[in-house]
Amino acid sequence: MERGVGAWLVRVTGLRRLRGQTLLKVGLAIVLAFIAMAIICGPRGAEQYGRFPGVPPYNPAKSHSDLPRLSPPTATNWMGTDHLQRDVFSRVLAGGWAPLVVAFASIALAMSVGSLVGWISGYVGGWPDRALSLTMDAIYSFPSMILAIALVAVMGSGLIPMIASIAFVYVPTYFRITRAEVLRVREYTFVEAARATGATGVRILLRHIAPNTVNAIMAVSSFNIADAILTEAALAFLGYGLPPPAPDWGFDIQNGQRYLQSGYWWLITFPGLAILLLSLGFGLVGEGISDLVNPKRRRKHAL
Repeated sequence: MERGVGAWLVRVTGLRRLRGQTLLKVGLAIVLAFIAMAIICGPRGAEQYGRFPGVPPYNPAKSHSDLPRLSPPTATNWMGTDHLQRDVFSRVLAGGWAPLVVAFASIALAMSVGSLVGWISGYVGGWPDRALSLTMDAIYSFPSMILAIALVAVMGSGLIPMIASIAFVYVPTYFRITRAEVLRVREYTFVEAARATGATGVRILLRHIAPNTVNAIMAVSSFNIADAILTEAALAFLGYGLPPPAPDWGFDIQNGQRYLQSGYWWLITFPGLAILLLSLGFGLVGEGISDLVNPKRRRKHAL
């Protein structure tokens, strides 16, 4: 009986498709670990961090007179301390909250806007399609990092400006992917059959075309989240992130780089490794999703 229930759960949840997806499983493990860390160690009030006592070990936003200044990693302070007598390990634990919030929110917003506009543009065609395509191509032609910096410089620093600027940068990506999928799917026989039965354009778009574009949209979203994390770190490095003394990996790297030539390597090493590992996790998830939604690619990897 237990075996039957287990088999039923595997079949219903689709976990069977994860068998052999090593990249996806490793990526999910990394991403879920960082998400759990951000939830447990993230802010819960004014200058209050952590949901449990002792996690993180020290308040990452405050100086601690009992800690040495610019101490290297020790058994007490695993990642050392900074110039303001703050525990680097605590700041790394709590600093993942802002990049994850910005990355998820900005990509969700870009996906919603870009996909909606791409559906309409690809299905309607004509001059609206040409106008929207030219507009998106113009935005896409700008280097994404420079465009994000310019937008956030105009709007100011903080979470909302970073989310809005990064989302604006990635809207053309989802527009182009969605539009290409719509142009492909709308020529299928089942769409022609729906038109023949008298279905409205809105019903055809939402019921028959849009669902068949989701796989391509989701396959690229994980890669975009990884890019958004790097973009958020760059904006925080330039001073457009959370106001100090809130922990943020990019801001901590900016603070630590001035001490690098003096030999205080740990100030930028550990926040940088956190950014690298989280971006790698989302990249692996993107590769795994691409393998799942593309059978030809999955067979090629198996060979």
